[in-house]
This record gives sequence, C-alpha cells and structure tokens, in this order.
Amino acid sequence: MDTTWMLPPRPDRRWTIARQLGLSTAVVRFWGEEEWWTYDSLLRTRNRFADHGLSLDVVEDRPPMTRTVLGEAGRDEEIATVKRLLRNMGEVGIDVYCWVWTENPVGVLRTSDSVRLRGDSRTTAYDHAQSERAPEHPAAGISEAELWENLDYFLEEVVPVAEEAGVKLALHPDDPPVESVRGVPRLVNSVENVQRILDLHDSPNHGLTFCQGNFSAMGADVPEAIRRFGDRIHFVHFRDVEGTAEEFVETWHEEGQTDMLAAMEAYRDVGFDGPIRPDHVPRMLGEEDREDAMSGYTDTGRLFAIGYMKGLLERVDGE
Repeated sequence: MDTTWMLPPRPDRRWTIARQLGLSTAVVRFWGEEEWWTYDSLLRTRNRFADHGLSLDVVEDRPPMTRTVLGEAGRDEEIATVKRLLRNMGEVGIDVYCWVWTENPVGVLRTSDSVRLRGDSRTTAYDHAQSERAPEHPAAGISEAELWENLDYFLEEVVPVAEEAGVKLALHPDDPPVESVRGVPRLVNSVENVQRILDLHDSPNHGLTFCQGNFSAMGADVPEAIRRFGDRIHFVHFRDVEGTAEEFVETWHEEGQTDMLAAMEAYRDVGFDGPIRPDHVPRMLGEEDREDAMSGYTDTGRLFAIGYMKGLLERVDGE
C-alpha cells in the first residue's frame, strides 16, 4: 500500500510536509481550476510533482457532469470530456481517476463543522433531519430508475476508454450515503448497490474508491466489505465515523466504530497495493476558527493520521 496525501496542483508548504513525512506519492484535486483535464495541464501538474520527488498517482476531481447524471441534453459532450480526461491521464501516466456520481449541488453535505472532540478539537457532522428542511433541489422528482439508466449509459461509454487508456475508474460512495437528499435519489449508498454498479460493467478498470467512513455509515462491516470487493478497490480513503447515514459525527481515526487494524489486515489479505490516504480529520489547536482551514483537510490532523496509518501498516506487515 502507498500511503499518500491529497495536495493542491501547485507547490506549497503541504508538498514539503509530505516529503518530510516520507511520502513519495500524491493525490491531486484541482478545486475548480478551468480546463484542468487537458493533456498539457495534466502533464505540467504531473511533472511539478515529479520535480518535487512525488509520483502523481490519483486525480480526485471531476469535470462538470450534471447533464450526464440527470440524463439531459448535452450529456454526450460532458461524457466526451471525461473520455478525453481518461485518455490524457493514460498518456501522462496517472493511474487512478476518483469520481462521484452524485449530482454536484447535493454532493458531500455536512450540517456542522464545529462539533467538539477530545482536547477541544473540532469536527464535522451530518444530521439528515436538519438537512432535509432545505428547499427541494431543482432536480427533485427524477426517479431512481432514471438515475440507474443514466449511470449505465455513462459506464457503457467510459469503461472501454478507461480500459484502452490503462486508467482505473474509482467510484466514490455517496456522502452521506442516504436514500435521497432534497428530493434527489442516491445510488451509491449501500453495499448491495455498490455491487450492482460493479456488475453493470464487469471490468478490472471499473472499481472503487473505498471510503471507509461511508461504508461505516452504511452500517457495513468494513473489513468484510473490503474482502468482498477485493481487487475492485483501486483507492482508499482511510477515515471513520460514529453513527449512521442519517446522523453521524466524523471521528479521530482511532476513536470511531470501525476496527481500523482489522481494516488494514483486510487490505493486506486481498492484496491491495494501491494508494491509501487519510480523510476528514478534526481541526486542532490554532485551526479551530481559521477561515482558511478547510474542515476535514487541515494539516495537523492529517499529520496524526499519517503516523497512525504508518503504525498500523508496520504492524500488519510484521504479522
């Protein structure tokens, strides 16, 4: 397994911290940069990382796909952009594409970012009842069956391209993994639905970003689910929660409801050797009220998480 970290596309202090932690691989997210999926943009980004001693292994982002998800006119143009991205990733040597199917405006949702944990650290939480008091989403009314049909159409188009390009599609679960959000159904919200999605196109290039916090919130036995999906896991988000899909708090990595050592052992047992990164850490001292400290991605908590993960990996490798 390659312990890695999500980094911005241009060097900053986090790049240096990653090297000081002994990391040699990176995950990139472009955070809304225009036309980042072009060949030239991806090549420059990969080479920046290489010049800094880091191999860029994962793109964790997505060009606009609202029309694709909703099955609207213009989806073929959106899908053509995804195909171009996959081909470009293959050409520059980036192996994994982490993507989501959820309609963007109702993507990752949290209803609080200041729940107190140990030592007055702060974390995020979700309360579905509170979230559902918001107005319905403009796409409310689309049926679950329509979303399944639209997803099948998308996969029929892109899986062969991923195979040709040598890129692994790594679908991230819905977050939160509830049945619907503000009138829009969700599909990637249970172990059974994840299996159904993988079965739609049985290809080694069509797999998962195994986000442990989401599977935990689904009520899944996380180590058992890792063993179930086995070689279809292409990328891992190592995190945990306390609670259910309808109401949960994100925890310190060793204080949630998942046996994290058992999870690491399961990855070893299925032969997972891909990128694994910490996700959604609490804000620590000095980060509690900073406007530029993005909840879940602050540096100090991620330092703790990397150390914790390295310790688990050393234990597992020594067994």
